[in-house]
Amino acid sequence: MNVEAKISEDTLYIFLSGELDEYSAGAARTAADALIEENIACSRVVFDLSGVRFMDSAGIGFLIGRYKRLTRCKTPAFIQSPDLAADKILSMSGVYTLIPKL
Repeated sequence: MNVEAKISEDTLYIFLSGELDEYSAGAARTAADALIEENIACSRVVFDLSGVRFMDSAGIGFLIGRYKRLTRCKTPAFIQSPDLAADKILSMSGVYTLIPKL
């Protein structure tokens, strides 16, 4: 799992690529939390999933955990560009009710 970031127009974009599963979720969580902390002044955070090839329940846990962290800071979170399989998992699990898809 690779985690990269870009800031554009007061939005922190977190780009995830690889497999977001039990094996990689811990490292992704640490990296994403550091990026959020470093850029806490941003008005929103967008998780770009275009590079995620596989995601399981640990990926859902990763997203919900970051959502909870951002909610405490009153920063909205969004999901962008999930592939068909991830989109189906996120829809069925109800994640989009918490973290809207752009």
